[in-house]
Amino acid sequence: MQIGMSTASLFSKEKTEAAFEILHKLNIPVCEVFLSTFSEYTDEFIDTLLKVKGETHIYSVHTLNQQFEPELFNPTERTRNDCEKIFKQVARDAHRLGASFYTFHGPSKFKKLPYIHNYEKIGKRVQELCDLLYFESNNTTRLSYENVHWTYFNTPEYFINLKKYTDVKTCLDIKQAYLSGIDLYEYIDCMADRLVNVHLCDYDDNGKLAIPGKGTFDFVRLFARLAETGYDGPAIIEVYANDYTTYDELGKSYEYLNECLYKATNYGGI
Repeated sequence: MQIGMSTASLFSKEKTEAAFEILHKLNIPVCEVFLSTFSEYTDEFIDTLLKVKGETHIYSVHTLNQQFEPELFNPTERTRNDCEKIFKQVARDAHRLGASFYTFHGPSKFKKLPYIHNYEKIGKRVQELCDLLYFESNNTTRLSYENVHWTYFNTPEYFINLKKYTDVKTCLDIKQAYLSGIDLYEYIDCMADRLVNVHLCDYDDNGKLAIPGKGTFDFVRLFARLAETGYDGPAIIEVYANDYTTYDELGKSYEYLNECLYKATNYGGI
């Protein structure tokens, strides 16, 4: 396991291409790249990132997915096809950046009415997207479905039912589990055999989100549990810009998480 950071942690503070300078200063070796708009999905922009990324390992990519991901499930073929063009471009971007995974949100929940899911239909479509991503990325990048409280995947039960129909991988997000009101470890239980990415955030006793080390979340316990499952991917800091003031705070958070990881893997989480 290795601690990393998403460039989304710098969203609205730095442009995506400028984020790498911060990562380099903080000595963070691995990252997830957050591509945040259509102009960032282009070959030209990926050229720019390749020039500035240096030795930083780009493990995964993430898009501002509400721009097009929900419509990949649209019943209208023309709409789906238009969004697939963007999806295919991001697949090629991921390949060029060396990313092993694409963090995916999928369909969103916009209505207050209860959603009744056709898991077989959704699962087959997710599998189509898994296969399409893998093909378009020249067999280098796989889909990683993330739990998000405002999407279809906002309960462990959803994924338990879905994974009968797809071999999609998963990304565990701490803050999203918290915002869903469901215990994080229930998500881990259903994801464990598919887990390839983890997004880290902290929160205090009042539920206010914070950078790791500034809240009350038990990261030693988390890392110990992940180690028990055999997870060996990165654990990536993904926080909001208003969760901190200075980049030094991010650096201290990174150091804190490494200490927690050391305790978890050398002392069994004690």
